[in-house]
This record gives sequence, C-alpha cells and structure tokens, in this order.
Amino acid sequence: MKSLLLKYKSVIRFIVTFLIVYGVLTISYNMYLDASVGSKFYPDYMTNLVAKQTNTLLNGLGYNASVVPHPNEPSMKVIINGKFVARVIEGCNAVSIIILFLSFIVAFAGKFKTTLLFGLAGSIIIYVFNLIRIVILSVGLYHYPWRREILHTVIFPMLIYGTVFLLWMFWVNQFSKNTSKSR
Repeated sequence: MKSLLLKYKSVIRFIVTFLIVYGVLTISYNMYLDASVGSKFYPDYMTNLVAKQTNTLLNGLGYNASVVPHPNEPSMKVIINGKFVARVIEGCNAVSIIILFLSFIVAFAGKFKTTLLFGLAGSIIIYVFNLIRIVILSVGLYHYPWRREILHTVIFPMLIYGTVFLLWMFWVNQFSKNTSKSR
C-alpha cells in the first residue's frame, strides 16, 4: 500500500488539493448566496450584474433590450423588443465555472505569482466569454426560438466548458510546476 501511495503521490496531492479548494470556494459561494437573500441586488449581486451587463451589450448592438426581475423566481428576465427571450439565473453568472477553473489551477499550481495572475486572468476571460455567450444566446433565442434546446443545452455549454478546458491545457503545458519542461 505504501508503495502505491508513493507511486501516485502527485495524483493524490492533485485530487486532495482540488477537492479542498473546490469545497472551500463552493461553501464560501453558498454562504455568499445565503447572505445575499433580501439584499438590494436581486437575485444576488453577481447574477444581477451579469443581467445588467447583458442588457448594456444588447442595447449597444442595437437591440431594444431590458432586464427586469422575474416575479415568480430568483432570476432576471431578458426582454428584447418587448419579447421575453431568456432568464438569467444564478447558474448563468459563471461563478461556479470560475470556482471549478480556480480549483484546477491551484491543484496544478505553478509559482505563486504566476498561479495568482493566471487565475485572475483566466477568471476574467471566463467571465467575459460567459457574458458574450449570454448575449449571443439571447439574440439567438430572439431570432430562432425554435432552436432553444440545442442553443442552451448543447452549443453554449460546450463553448464555455471548452474555453475552460483550453485554459487548463494552456496552464498545464506552460506554467504548472507539475509538468515536465523537457519535451
């Protein structure tokens, strides 16, 4: 047993570190969500911010867009030219995806400064890409509502998780101290 633990020490360290970081960040995020109930930002600050930024981008693209709180659920309704096209829920704000991304980066850490800067830059890239994804999805749902299922459940999740995967691969191949640089 001891020889197996020694043989797979780096794998075990990665898994344990990933799980600890993911657990701590997820618990912290859930505490934030619990604390945001009843705040002036509905449904929570991050979701509200993403919805308002989506609205700004849609209007910047020439659409007559607005976002309003959903009366029956914790979400923001995206309305284009008077037509309800989408709702922005807590899961749309990219925080959970950023937590997943950061957990991997920390578990495959490089130098502290590099890890910190890449984590910050990657989080911003994911956030911005997610915002653009919501805008394109809203426009797509406005023009092609019959494509709702494939747009929302296949194409756009594939793009956001594909982006995270590419960032991970870039990190592992360029900066992580857990990979061999003698290729």
